Amino acid sequence: MTSRLAPHPPLAERLRPKTLSAVIGQQHMLGEGMALRLAFESGQPHSCILWGPPGTGKTTIARLMADAFDAQFITISAVLGGVKDIREAVEQAQLAQAQGRRTLVFVDEVHRFNKSQQDAFLPHVESGLFTFIGATTENPSFEVNSALLSRAAVYVLQSLTAENLKQIAASAQALQGLPAIEDVAIERLVAYADGDARRLLNTLETLTVAAAQEQRSEITDVWLLKVLGERMRRYDKGGEQFYDTISALHKSVRGSDPDAALYWLVRMLDGGADPKYMARRLIRMASEDIGLADPRALRLALDAAEVYERLGTPEGELALAECVIYLAIAPKSNAVYKAFNAAKAFVKKDSTRPVPMHLRNAPTKLMKELDYGLGYRYAHDEAGGFAAGERYLPDGLAEPGFYKPVERGLEIKIAEKLRGLRAQNQAAKQAAGPTGAA
Repeated sequence: MTSRLAPHPPLAERLRPKTLSAVIGQQHMLGEGMALRLAFESGQPHSCILWGPPGTGKTTIARLMADAFDAQFITISAVLGGVKDIREAVEQAQLAQAQGRRTLVFVDEVHRFNKSQQDAFLPHVESGLFTFIGATTENPSFEVNSALLSRAAVYVLQSLTAENLKQIAASAQALQGLPAIEDVAIERLVAYADGDARRLLNTLETLTVAAAQEQRSEITDVWLLKVLGERMRRYDKGGEQFYDTISALHKSVRGSDPDAALYWLVRMLDGGADPKYMARRLIRMASEDIGLADPRALRLALDAAEVYERLGTPEGELALAECVIYLAIAPKSNAVYKAFNAAKAFVKKDSTRPVPMHLRNAPTKLMKELDYGLGYRYAHDEAGGFAAGERYLPDGLAEPGFYKPVERGLEIKIAEKLRGLRAQNQAAKQAAGPTGAA
């Protein structure tokens, strides 16, 4: 009879915290007096959704919750599982209940289950047969059925910080068999992990095996790049080169150079930048640098983000490229950006001015008796749908002139429209005389 060697658990599994106090990160939930810590200490498990990026401790927290309540722990993967797995979990929970033991059912990637699969949990959650814990990297408001969501508390996990990841790396080094790591190599590994502890530990394990084969006593930065090669980012996310590159992309779009903008976009994608992050930056560029000179730019940026969400990599990246080229050749205006910043700065330093009486809402008889809304002119009843001479700013506040459209693109017409409206306002005020203003 041949003996089999027991499988060697991965480093991430060996380092999985065994107690709540050993968890690194998520102190906004697990610190003293925080929501999830109090749930652990209450002695009463409750169903919940753990929402956060990969490798932030969702599975660990679920397992610790089962330990804390001495509950049977059943894991279902929504990627691989289905109704059959849910049915089996129900049967196991019923057996445990007959023996006086609680059950905690953990569903990883719960957003991958369809509506009917998610609905299958409802009667058992309501009856108290088991405590349901779902883990998801997607917004549960959109991906989890409202009926299930209403029966579960939502806890939001955050990406681990660089300091969190360094602590985890130090714990890994303390285990037998892990070589010393050069400080600069640690920095690179932490940047590569991108807030994901599992990614960090899996990479460390790969390096440890390679170092053992070459009988190396230290992992240096040079050797790290040699071993991992294309797996490593060509710049550190969060590092200076990353921000230099996104700055170059933004400035190329602003400078109306489609070739340069496309070059920097591809450089970032090739370097490992998250295409979803790139899509968010393109949306920002459309608002900040194009604005109302071409309002279609913002819609196109939103469409590109949606296309990428649907298609993923590499197919969806073409929509990002299309968007970058459109943004680069579109007419440019930062008038909305400047107006918004000017308004924010003004409001921040100004006093809280009362809303003029004629602009106040008057839903009750008392409010009407107090002259709320008195004298308000309904613009749709006026010639051209414009109440010439009506005033909408607080009393005593001069026209601040926040928004100044540029003479490019659609803002040429917007500027003409504003000049016409202001001329009507001026004529109405002159006709009303010094006492006629509202």
